[in-house]
Amino acid sequence: MGQLHINHDKVDHKLMRELIELCPFNAIEESNGKLDINAGCKMCRLCVKQGKGAIELLEDTEIEKIDKELWKGLTVYVDHFAGEIHPVTLELIGKAKELAKVTKHPVQAIIMGYNVKPLAEELLHYGVDQVHLYEDEELEHFKIENYTGVFESYIDEIKPSSVLVGATTLGRSLAPRVAARFRTGLTADCTILEMKKNSDLIQIRPAFGGNIMAQIVTENHRPQFCTVRNKIFDAPVRSETKSGEIISHDVDKSKLISKINVRNIFKKEKESCISDAEVIVAVGRALKKESDMDMMQEFADLLGGRLACTRPLIESGWMDCKTQIGLSGRTVKPKIIFACGIHGAVQFTAGMENSDTIVAINTDENAPIFNVAHWGVVGDMYQIIPELMEKIKTGRDIISAGKE
Repeated sequence: MGQLHINHDKVDHKLMRELIELCPFNAIEESNGKLDINAGCKMCRLCVKQGKGAIELLEDTEIEKIDKELWKGLTVYVDHFAGEIHPVTLELIGKAKELAKVTKHPVQAIIMGYNVKPLAEELLHYGVDQVHLYEDEELEHFKIENYTGVFESYIDEIKPSSVLVGATTLGRSLAPRVAARFRTGLTADCTILEMKKNSDLIQIRPAFGGNIMAQIVTENHRPQFCTVRNKIFDAPVRSETKSGEIISHDVDKSKLISKINVRNIFKKEKESCISDAEVIVAVGRALKKESDMDMMQEFADLLGGRLACTRPLIESGWMDCKTQIGLSGRTVKPKIIFACGIHGAVQFTAGMENSDTIVAINTDENAPIFNVAHWGVVGDMYQIIPELMEKIKTGRDIISAGKE
């Protein structure tokens, strides 16, 4: 990748001010009277191109190489709690099976816990080739030191090429710690995964506030780590028959030294979440005033669905943050979603583009939302929604009258 080098003898006060103003990431600053580059640098190289020779890029002379033939398999971390496998695990197994077709690598799962063999047996109904089981009383509860240590042992022994982890609370804590131990890359919240024949995993996710889709490849390190949110991929259909094998591993007790002591666990009351809704009415910036939320709520209630929104409405304080759809909100996959007055930024569409049916209503016929919608209506939602509600009510009245 290389590094930036500052030729201080070429930097006068005027050029220093120009370079500081030039950087779009505020990564160039003055420190003790000298020009300095801080951790905010994104290596866009704009300062190299327009810096009048004051800053130059020194390319790495040696690139670390790795024998990719020593690393085989796609491993899915099994996220589970209270005897239930988290749905994102099954979705990642489905994606891993798809990616494995390119490299002909086995699909593996690693499950850690205590008395979790029934869960390992259940995974065999979803087409994994191997389930690697680690059981110990010290793994009954999630302790980050223990789980990290056991995960490290697994990778040292099995050497998987890629590791897929669900972007749950536990997964987001575990994945970066394990990746750091192998000094390898990790891409968070991927929305697309593709595989090269040489086993390089193409990890795609929105970047720079959703303005671009970044393709990230870890070419010279293994394993490759990524996290993926729930409802991004499809889970495989459960087979009545089992396939694959369960491989039980002895747990190295030296990996089970933790300063965490779990004294008790209190079950949190389950809240209703838009991620579980089968029908969603999502409203965006086009909503003129807060009182208009009543109309949208009535429309959602009429459909038996949930009301959701985009980020601007959260920032306005009109809705709760738990109702936001997008990368900084919730990922949803309903049977039908109405996107009302939503332009369709990448941040939003990444959180709902896998919905079964997307109906978009927007006055701008060139709005990006129409690129992902199955049905599009060009028009003012303030006219269309009331008409649509009236037709639904009329249709129901006719059906009710017919039954009588």
